[in-house]
Amino acid sequence: MDQTNAQVGQEEVPEGTINAKNTEERPTANTGSMETLLQEEGLNLDFPKQGEIRTGVIASIGDNEILVSVGTKSEGVISGKEKEQIPPETLAIFQIGQEIPVYVLNPEDPSGNLVLSYMRAREEKDWLEAETMKASNAAYDGKVIGYNKGGLIVPIGMLRGFVPASQVSMMRRAEGEETPDVRWSKMVGEPIKVVVIEVDRARHRLILSERSALQETRETIKDRLLDELQEGVIKTGRVTSLADFGAFVNIDGADGLVHLSEISWERIEHPSEVLKVGQEVKVKVIAVDQERKRIGLSIRQLLPDPWVVKVSNLKEGQLVEGTITHLTKFGAFARLDEDLEGLIHISELSDQRINHPKEVVKEGDVVTLRVIKVDTERRRIGLSLRKVDSMAYANMDYEMMLSGEAKTETAMPVEPPAEEEMPAPEEEMPAPEEEMPAPEEEMPAPEERRAEEPGPLPEEESVSKTDEKEGSK
Repeated sequence: MDQTNAQVGQEEVPEGTINAKNTEERPTANTGSMETLLQEEGLNLDFPKQGEIRTGVIASIGDNEILVSVGTKSEGVISGKEKEQIPPETLAIFQIGQEIPVYVLNPEDPSGNLVLSYMRAREEKDWLEAETMKASNAAYDGKVIGYNKGGLIVPIGMLRGFVPASQVSMMRRAEGEETPDVRWSKMVGEPIKVVVIEVDRARHRLILSERSALQETRETIKDRLLDELQEGVIKTGRVTSLADFGAFVNIDGADGLVHLSEISWERIEHPSEVLKVGQEVKVKVIAVDQERKRIGLSIRQLLPDPWVVKVSNLKEGQLVEGTITHLTKFGAFARLDEDLEGLIHISELSDQRINHPKEVVKEGDVVTLRVIKVDTERRRIGLSLRKVDSMAYANMDYEMMLSGEAKTETAMPVEPPAEEEMPAPEEEMPAPEEEMPAPEEEMPAPEERRAEEPGPLPEEESVSKTDEKEGSK
């Protein structure tokens, strides 16, 4: 019966159906067991690939190696050589359990080890960061750690970036008397803001720019310089161009103008007579025009004034010899030296009233004059012809003669009478007060004195003309 029922049951339930159920149920049970087995055996792990960067956890730190867990069945190893490349300050802060980036050098070496590198991982991350910075034009705040003759070295992470001299801020690389090596060396340790302008992994090339980071242009530099500059400041710059009216000199990144009259104390027709493009010069700031954005400079004011040097030997009251060079309505000009000229005002030509200097002197006359004023600020020398024989300067003339300073007295055409009076100065000089109070007693009749002395012909004509005018009146 049971067998029959069993057969009946078998008929009722086809064998193929039962086998299908058993086939479906067994794989399900067997599949679950296989996945568990694979997990236990680690056969479903994501094995690292060469060149891949992963984040690992430090498992142990030994003398020659560092073991790092990166999610594989066994830890990866940072060998002694790779460990030695890690900076001591970085290695000192490593701790077990700390996450660090690692670069897969070899997924499996001959010994079956996963070989990793910390420094390569950091370098790759820095290259990626540099490429991102270049794409975004983002500024990076770094520090100058070194230099060479071409520029500055600024690190970005583990990479050594290079800032060429042309990309260094103009304000930082202001030209001076120092050599580039000396100038660059002073910048080591200074903070610097840069942007990445070139990334080339193959050539291991990372170029940075401070100028681009600061967005410097000639106008922005000049605006900043105009705000900082003060009149009277002395700067060192380079001649950038020459024009008929002057020379342009670059100071701290901005051009200023040295007018033709401010280049030299000597008279020049063109700046090229004294300067050349590229020449380094010292200049004095003499004008700062904020509205017109102009900077006025002077080279001349930093040079010794030859006029001041020449007049340094002149003293008020001194007798000098001069040649009449030019006559005007207000007086006559006399040349004392090759480049030294003074003015004899019309009131200082004669004791008598005259209408024009030609009544007393003419161009080319060589006359003895007395210095009555030296104005170094206005660069003017005041001379007098009528005070040559003035008793007011008798003491000075005598002292100068004794000290040997009155060299021109030997060439004076009207000196013979004075030499006859001077041999016995002791008799006349003991009581100068008696002679000085009333100089008018000697001065009322200059015509008589001039008639007695061998004066020049123009003076006699002047006197006669004066007498004729008085007679006609």
